[in-house]
Amino acid sequence: MVLDDLEKEISAVNKFTFEALALKIFQYQSQNNEVYKTYLQLLKIDTTKIDKVFKIPFLPISFFKNFNIQSSTLVSEVVFESSSTTGHGVSKHAVPKLRLYEKSCADSFNFFFRDFKNYCHLALLPSYLERTTSSLVYQVNHFIKSSQYPQSNFYLYNHHDLYNQLMENEAQKIPTVLWGVSFALLDFVEKYQMNLEYTHVVETGGMKGRRAELTRHELHQILQSRLGVSSIAGEYGMTELMSQFYAMSEGLYQSPPWCKVFAREINDPLGLPVFNRNGVLNVIDLYNLYSCSFIATSDLGKVNDNGSYEVLGRVDYSDTRGCNLLVL
Repeated sequence: MVLDDLEKEISAVNKFTFEALALKIFQYQSQNNEVYKTYLQLLKIDTTKIDKVFKIPFLPISFFKNFNIQSSTLVSEVVFESSSTTGHGVSKHAVPKLRLYEKSCADSFNFFFRDFKNYCHLALLPSYLERTTSSLVYQVNHFIKSSQYPQSNFYLYNHHDLYNQLMENEAQKIPTVLWGVSFALLDFVEKYQMNLEYTHVVETGGMKGRRAELTRHELHQILQSRLGVSSIAGEYGMTELMSQFYAMSEGLYQSPPWCKVFAREINDPLGLPVFNRNGVLNVIDLYNLYSCSFIATSDLGKVNDNGSYEVLGRVDYSDTRGCNLLVL
C-alpha cells in the first residue's frame, strides 16, 4: 500500500513537491532496501537527520553489478542488463512492474516532445537489438507497438529500407522520430543525404569501439549536415534508471519533474553539490521506487545554475560502457 501511494505521488510531482516526496522515498528505501540500508550504516549516516535532498548519500552505480538492488519483495517481471564492452561484468536492474517502466519512458518522452503515440518511430539500434535484455530496446519497442503509425519499426543494417521509409514519411508529412546509436547513424548518413522536415533525430550515444571517437559537437555537426536538420536531440539513459533525460539541442540535458541531477566533486562524494564546474553526476529518479532512487553515476558532467547539464565523459576509474562512449 505504501508503494502504491508513492507511485501516485510520483505521477503528480512538480517542482514544489519534489523535495518532500524525494525525502519520503529516501526514508522508505533507507529502511526497506537492504543493500542501501547497509551502505548507509557503513557510512554511519543518521537517516533521521537527512532533511534536504542534497544531504542524501547516493548509492554508487557499480553496486548494480554485484548486488540485487531492490526495495520490495515483489518478483521482477524483467531484469535489464547493461552491455559489457570490457568484460568487467554487467549491471542488472530488476523491474517488478513493467507497466511502471513503460509509464516512466512515456512520461519522459512526452515531457520533452509530445504524446509518443503520435509519432512514427524508426529505430536504428543494431548493437542493442543483438541483446535481449536492453532497456533501450524495450523502451523503443514499447513506443513502436503503441504508435498510431504501423510503419514504426526497427532496422538492423537495412539502411535502404530505412531511407525509403523516411522519404515516404516526409512525403506524407508524418511526424517521425529516428532513434539511432551513434555509430549506426554515421554509417547511415555516409550512404544517404536528405533534408528531413518532419523528423526528430535522437542519438542515444554508443560508439562501442566501432569508429574513431568524436565529440558530441562533431557528431551532431555531421548528422545535421547530412540529414538536413537544424538540431540533433540526445537521450541520456542507463540500465540502472527507470527514466530518460533529453537534450533538445547543444548537448544540454534537462530533467523531467520527477528527476534531479547534481554534480559532486570526484573526491568528495558526500559533499555539497557543485555548479558550473565539472563533477560526478548524481541522479535522483523517483521512478526508481522499487530499486534505489539515489544513484551516483560514473559520468563526469557539469550542472548549470538553471538545472540543465552536460555529460562530459566517464570517470577514469570506471569501465567504459556501451551506452555512452562519446568523448565529450
